[in-house]
Amino acid sequence: MSDAYKKAGVDLNTGYEVLKEVKQLSGNSQLGAFGGLFPLAAEAVGNEPVLVAGTDGVGTKLLVAIAANQHTTIGIDLVAMCVNDILAQGAKPQFFLDYLGLGHTDTARVKAILKGVVAGCQQAGTVLVGGETAEMPDMYGQDHYDLAGFAVGIANKADLLSPDNVRAGDVLIGLPSNGLHSNGFSLVRDILFKQHDFALDYVFPELGHDLQTELLRPTKIYVESVLPLLQQKCVASIAHITGGGLVENVARALPTGLSAQFTVGRWPVPPIMSLLGQLGELSPADLRSTFNLGLGLVLIVHPDQLATVTATLDQQHQAYYQVGQVTDHGKPVVFQEAVHA
Repeated sequence: MSDAYKKAGVDLNTGYEVLKEVKQLSGNSQLGAFGGLFPLAAEAVGNEPVLVAGTDGVGTKLLVAIAANQHTTIGIDLVAMCVNDILAQGAKPQFFLDYLGLGHTDTARVKAILKGVVAGCQQAGTVLVGGETAEMPDMYGQDHYDLAGFAVGIANKADLLSPDNVRAGDVLIGLPSNGLHSNGFSLVRDILFKQHDFALDYVFPELGHDLQTELLRPTKIYVESVLPLLQQKCVASIAHITGGGLVENVARALPTGLSAQFTVGRWPVPPIMSLLGQLGELSPADLRSTFNLGLGLVLIVHPDQLATVTATLDQQHQAYYQVGQVTDHGKPVVFQEAVHA
């Protein structure tokens, strides 16, 4: 390689070594070509196949991983943010590509990051067909990096999920999250590390483990649990609860004029979110419009499909909660207390 390029801060040989590692981890010997290849079976979907693409990142959760020097699960977050969005459209994720930009190629750290990407792809049943690792010493600090991902799924056009499928009387089924997932971390970091001065190894009794462990819980990937429901065509619409929390994301899964009425207390809220509310003096509205509050996906189901949905989720050993219903009046998303007899 060029000695001049190395003196400028870019070590191509290290990048080549990383590529070898990723090939071994993923089992895809074609990685490293100018483009990723993915064979598409003719019988994969019906008569009108539609490709569904999604791209996302991990946000400032990366800063927590960097501060903790723990990089093994952040790649799972990256895959999850992309494939869960595709799933919410009613499509089956097919393949994934990643982009890693960094200031310095530390082989062990890059390997840990990409090991998480490969693990996420395995959980999602997708293939890692390519990616890019770009060493840019003047763009990023020595220990800093950024991650982005791109996923593509496929569906039959008639089977795509849409808010137009939803009607009054439908049931809201919540699938539990794995904590904060990958959203709201600018606020999380502000509350914990700026407004207060907690260390990553601080243990809150309510959590039972240190903050580092809690904050770096990987985003749950729902593909394995939800695909059987899509195949049975028993879900009307799905909301993936990301930035904007329950309020904004559930509203995106509804048609104009209908309201998702959540019954507070029907599902457990993770302790970290209650702690953040107390420490940051956040209102219930703040929490609901920022965090997932314990629900990573919300399924909207016609009442006559409810038994099929719950039976299938039970077969998949997927926990779920019946958290509310759709009505034809009120704001798009409403939270009400349970009525006790």
